[in-house]
Amino acid sequence: MSTPLKSVDDHLAGILGAVPLLSPLELALLDAEGAALAEPVTAPVPLPPFDNSAMDGYAVCASDVADASPETPVSLPVIGDVAAGDMAVSAIRPGLSARIMTGAPLPAGADAVIPVEWTDGGTVKVKITRSAVPGHYIRRAGEDVRAGQLVMEPGTRLGAAQLGMLAAVGRPSVSVRPKPRVLVMSTGSELREPGSTLGPGQIWESNSFMLATAVREAGGIGYRQATVADDPSAVLESIRDQLTRADAIITSGGISMGARDVVKEVLSGVGTMEFSKVAMRPGKPQGFGLIDGTTPIFTLPGNPVSAYVSFQVFVRPALRAMQGLPPEPLPTVAAVLTQDLTSPAGVRHYLRGMLTFLGRGAGEHLYEVTPAEGQGSHQLGALSAASGLIVLPEDVETLPAGSTVEVMRLP
Repeated sequence: MSTPLKSVDDHLAGILGAVPLLSPLELALLDAEGAALAEPVTAPVPLPPFDNSAMDGYAVCASDVADASPETPVSLPVIGDVAAGDMAVSAIRPGLSARIMTGAPLPAGADAVIPVEWTDGGTVKVKITRSAVPGHYIRRAGEDVRAGQLVMEPGTRLGAAQLGMLAAVGRPSVSVRPKPRVLVMSTGSELREPGSTLGPGQIWESNSFMLATAVREAGGIGYRQATVADDPSAVLESIRDQLTRADAIITSGGISMGARDVVKEVLSGVGTMEFSKVAMRPGKPQGFGLIDGTTPIFTLPGNPVSAYVSFQVFVRPALRAMQGLPPEPLPTVAAVLTQDLTSPAGVRHYLRGMLTFLGRGAGEHLYEVTPAEGQGSHQLGALSAASGLIVLPEDVETLPAGSTVEVMRLP
């Protein structure tokens, strides 16, 4: 009796329940790019820390320019310049002005800034041709962030804006869960390195390049190992060699039902490794486990499309979970099918397709999707041209053109 297929959701849940959370590290800001914050961050001072000018212009008392107009300009003496970081002019009184630069501290007594475009640009005396209310073009202390305010929560992915915020609150370094280091290796005696000469029955190895890049797109650090032949001792040694340097390992190939599926052969019974048939197409043969108690290993099918789809469905969420991030799948959009589709009963089908953006309607983005002509699990050409994966649920066998489908957007 054949073993029942495991559902996609059950296989993913087992992975997410097993992958470890990476230990925090203290990293300098630029080294922390792409990592996940492991601590709450609060502001030690208000931002901005002092009232300052939002424009190049003149600091004045608003009451002095209440009647200013192009026909009746107000003339005020200029007692000095205030540059950013400069406190040479610390105060003014009514009837005076100070030339001020963007970001410079507002002199005490001033309650408005007049943009230079509203003046004649004078340096000793300035003519002002428009009035301003108190607070005009002034950035108040703390209007961005209050002292003691929580500015970033644990689990935040650190991109450019987030690192800028950390620097703005004075942090030279931060505690993060680092990007997972993922070793990718392909097995197969028929595989050769790109650039080498092919012999009969040989092909150039592509999966490890594809999957190492997918790791990086998912926020990890992807390393590629040279191809390993179908030799059990060589495969096992190669895997064991990586355990001290990798947070996770991905293999492709050698896990189906063939006589020389060496990955399945050497890892069966090792650690918590389990090999399953998952109700999905492509990507039915899957393997996952912790082979030394802590290091996850994802054994993916050898066909390129199967390996890629398996990565997006199972490995990408797992790598996010290892950083303490929500284990989200690729972003999805609803799209209208341009062609009829069929799907085998009882499996979740991921078909390659080309998304076209049609515009906006009723507040929503409108897309249509055209299935690729080549849907074979070996057809890398169709995958490389695709912009999305059309997801057909297990209970759908036929879907006519014009139907709305869920599409996973590819990076």
